[in-house]
Amino acid sequence: MARIHQLDEHLSNMIAAGEVVERPSGIVKELVENSIDAKAKHIEIQILQGGIDCITIIDDGCGMDAQDATLAFERHATSKIQAVDDLWKISTMGFRGEALPSIASVSQVTLRTNDGIDSSEVIIYYGTLKSARPCGTPKGTMLEVRNLFQKTPARFKHLKSPQYEFSLISDVVQKFAISHPNIGFELSHDGRSVFKTKGNGNLREVLMQIYGRDGAKTAIELHGQDLDYTIRGYALQPQFQRATKYYVLLYINGRMIRNYHLQKAVMDAYAPYMPKDRYPIAVINMEMDAQLVDVNVHPSKWEIRLSKEKQLEKLLYQTIKAALMQDMEVPNIQARKENKKEKIEIQELQFTYPRDQEVKKLHTEVNDSFVHYNGKPKQTITEESKVQVDKVEPQEAPVEAEKQESVDKKQELSESQSSDTQAPIKDQVIEEVSTTKQAETLFKDIVPIQEVVMKAEQEPASESINPSLPQLHVIGQFHNSYILAEGEKGLYIIDQHAAQERYHYEMIQKQILSGVKDTQPLLIPITVETTISAVSRIDDLNALLEQVGIHFEVFGNTTLLCRELPIWLKDTKEEAFLQDMIDLWQKDDEISLDKLRKHTIATMACHSSIRFHRSLTMEEMKQVILDLGKCEQPFHCPHGRPTLICYEDKDLIHDFERG
Repeated sequence: MARIHQLDEHLSNMIAAGEVVERPSGIVKELVENSIDAKAKHIEIQILQGGIDCITIIDDGCGMDAQDATLAFERHATSKIQAVDDLWKISTMGFRGEALPSIASVSQVTLRTNDGIDSSEVIIYYGTLKSARPCGTPKGTMLEVRNLFQKTPARFKHLKSPQYEFSLISDVVQKFAISHPNIGFELSHDGRSVFKTKGNGNLREVLMQIYGRDGAKTAIELHGQDLDYTIRGYALQPQFQRATKYYVLLYINGRMIRNYHLQKAVMDAYAPYMPKDRYPIAVINMEMDAQLVDVNVHPSKWEIRLSKEKQLEKLLYQTIKAALMQDMEVPNIQARKENKKEKIEIQELQFTYPRDQEVKKLHTEVNDSFVHYNGKPKQTITEESKVQVDKVEPQEAPVEAEKQESVDKKQELSESQSSDTQAPIKDQVIEEVSTTKQAETLFKDIVPIQEVVMKAEQEPASESINPSLPQLHVIGQFHNSYILAEGEKGLYIIDQHAAQERYHYEMIQKQILSGVKDTQPLLIPITVETTISAVSRIDDLNALLEQVGIHFEVFGNTTLLCRELPIWLKDTKEEAFLQDMIDLWQKDDEISLDKLRKHTIATMACHSSIRFHRSLTMEEMKQVILDLGKCEQPFHCPHGRPTLICYEDKDLIHDFERG
């Protein structure tokens, strides 16, 4: 008796559904891709109970005639490819012809479609065709999926709550909106609209809806190109970071993909600006000839194979690195605030009937008591207090007036010291400050950083100031840890340790990259245990390490010996460093000296930098800022922490309720 038999079509479709249709979000992905292939300009997604109850996709694409509407539910029926050669240059989202029959085998499906000439309705009940007839419907396609997995309980029990399933659907729809900003998307859940895009082609506008106004406004536009690849997209500033890597969105020719190596290239480019275990937000579309990519790897079409993957990794890394270096901004305190307190205004009482003067006065007092009450008795502003207030707020005067009055203030100060009658508030403060010589020096030493730069440029071996760093005027020190400075945008707070650590890191790195190979003989040579393969290729390894002054000798079948080390390796765990270097070389057959040195140089820079809780003189603080301006990347320390942040003037005005 024969044991092997051919499965029927319905059972085959249900098996295929296990790969294509894992949960409601997978159905939405497949159906939206069909709408995109149909050249739709607007796609509406309606979800009930997380997609478990109902999923409805409505588009205004090209539609289908009556024959195609029925044939679309046959397995491996597709309009995307026709011959074997088409499989190697796929330019559409779908091509396998498995999605619709797989979905129809595990749900109740209703299809209404109109190609502009013919319109029809097809109803399929868990893989069985129930009806196919003409009907009236607008041009385009409407596909409704109900009661998902009701007849496959093994799959149904693995679905989670409607809220969780809808969160996956919304994530997929947002990724489509990012990859196709020229298409309008509208997503609703249980009759409530939750996400909508205009479809005007403005990607930054879509990013604003998903990641917020501050993130989208400061996002860095990416442009990279070589003979095979073109890279476009946006990279958000490093201060907008996440705890997971799933916010690095990658697309190949508009198709959302998952690729570990490309994702790692993005994270490596961000590494100097990110703390440990934090990840960037980036949206990147990579365009290439369809023959360079194979999307026929898995039915879900998330995975791909690239013909020149290493080349694309390098281009992606260099593009993002150059963009971050050029358009980096100082982190803004306001951008990181959460649970912003809203200002609530109390409505005044309004009266419409006629009133005499006494009643009107009474009502005015009642209104004032509501508007101005803050838990304390209302203070009356007298003429005398008005004079003091005017003197306390000179910043409201025009800039020209301030310049004119600056000459007179010294004279007023000397007069106030000999007069007992005049004692305005600000003059009293200035008198108190001027009594100590230290404070007098503090105000006297507030000079523009341009003067410091000009003075430094006259010295030998001085370096130019990075133009991306704001021009800063030192104000003072806070808690012996932070340098306060004023700049064009507002108040800048500089982490004195992180700032000098960044400077020392780049100075040491430049010294090494410039070819300095100063080495120090070891009193006791270091032995490193490795593999037979590494020992047999010792000449190749030494050829790579020669540029940094490291040389190994064979000291047994699996042991290497090192008799001297570069000076820049002092204060580090030399044996562990050498071991890691050999392991990485065996893995990739090359050594990234930048990556290997980063931790070592960062440790050296950290040990030689100004510590927290150390009091600095004004000259020392100005020198820290001057050194920071010499850095190629002055915004983050080697460990990814920010070196300075900004509290903008507009935020100060808002927080003090002066706006």
